[in-house]
Amino acid sequence: MGREDKNTWKANYFTKIIQLLDEYPKCFIVGADNVGSKQMQQIRMSLRGHAIVLMGKNTMMRKAIRGHLETNPALEKLLPHIKGNVGFVFTRGDLVEVRDKLLENKVRAPARAGAIAPLSVVIPAQNTGLGPEKTSFFQALSIPTKISKGTIEIINDVHILKPGDKVGASEATLLNMLNISPFSYGLLVEQVYDSGTIFAPAILDIKPEDLRTKFMEGVANVAAVSLSIGYPTVASAPHSIANGFKNLLAIAAVTDIEFKEATTIKEFIKDPTKFAAAAAASAPVAAAATSEKKEEKKEEKKEESESDDDMGFGLFD
Repeated sequence: MGREDKNTWKANYFTKIIQLLDEYPKCFIVGADNVGSKQMQQIRMSLRGHAIVLMGKNTMMRKAIRGHLETNPALEKLLPHIKGNVGFVFTRGDLVEVRDKLLENKVRAPARAGAIAPLSVVIPAQNTGLGPEKTSFFQALSIPTKISKGTIEIINDVHILKPGDKVGASEATLLNMLNISPFSYGLLVEQVYDSGTIFAPAILDIKPEDLRTKFMEGVANVAAVSLSIGYPTVASAPHSIANGFKNLLAIAAVTDIEFKEATTIKEFIKDPTKFAAAAAASAPVAAAATSEKKEEKKEEKKEESESDDDMGFGLFD
């Protein structure tokens, strides 16, 4: 079967990308730098049944999306992010699960001259097994060494690359000589699209507890501002009521005003010894509760040890 001509291939590609954009409400925009064809095939296989990977030229992807904006205007949000070596991963499943599957598919790779280091690279102190003739090479990279049993030994850990550094020829040669493959490459999630909304992948790591904490911080800030400027809101109303009640108690304490909640505080003001009596009465109760808990724990431990003894078998049983 002969290969289809270029125009037919383009038409089929446009049809496919539009079909996927219509059928799948969610997708990832992924970077594919340093990902080979074999690794891409492995990624497609691992995502089978969960997601579909579509790569292509940026111009063709932009053209297909622009031609479909009348049907789905929300797709325009994808256009600014289609730059560089990118592709799409379409899915109907859970975004976090699919993201994790993408990140699992990484391949170790040696450092190549000219590449940008995605992470820090540290050469650990070790015996390299290399002969003394390579000493000058290590000296050129300011790596402290000594000769041990006829081979070069690196004395201390050496931080050779930082994230964002360009790998030089010397660093690449050294890492390859030591059989160190410091980098791992795979599809990198750059943006997430979900039902017309596009956001950074870090949003996927936000948990409900994080949202609850942020919300409560916001409520506390609103309440503080409202109390400060005297503007009542739902957030500040409970605090305003509590503060008002405290003021009523203070007034009742120094006047003849009587109400149910003020009775106790007036009794304490008249006879301060009741504070000591109340504290003395509560102390034995607390101490008794604590001692009861300790006794219960001791009994439990004793029962466990006895049950362990019963489980043993004698020599003559």
